[in-house]
Amino acid sequence: MLPTVLILNGPNLNLLGTRQPEVYGSATLADIEADCARRAAALGLAIDFRQSNHEGDLVSWIQQARGTHAAVLVNAAGYTHTSVALLDALATLDIPVIEVHMSNIFRREPFRHHSYVSGVAKGVVCGFGGFGYELALEAAARLIGAVLQDDQPPG
Repeated sequence: MLPTVLILNGPNLNLLGTRQPEVYGSATLADIEADCARRAAALGLAIDFRQSNHEGDLVSWIQQARGTHAAVLVNAAGYTHTSVALLDALATLDIPVIEVHMSNIFRREPFRHHSYVSGVAKGVVCGFGGFGYELALEAAARLIGAVLQDDQPPG
């Protein structure tokens, strides 16, 4: 069974492709999911790709990832800058968490420069559009590989 990476997408990301294409590009969330599935397969990973506009769904999915997933990639969207609840849920994980943003949040409005997610993330990928998810999967594969190697008995 392949290690599974949970990829969570927050509010309004279901509108990708039509919402502010000058900021987020023309790819839809389904396009990004398909690209992630291809990249994950090439890396020897499976993905569990989800989106919700509801903070409680995201918190529940993070809690469910404990013991079932090898890593979490999270684009919390607007909740990045507001949600202590997501921070608290992510802090309970003992697997790698990677934060993803399609836009470079540091070139945008000042309120977007603060992220609650970053406090518990192993790393952040931002500013590369949908390709950022693939970069984050690459990082997750390396982190998971390092964990799997550490779990092997000395040889």
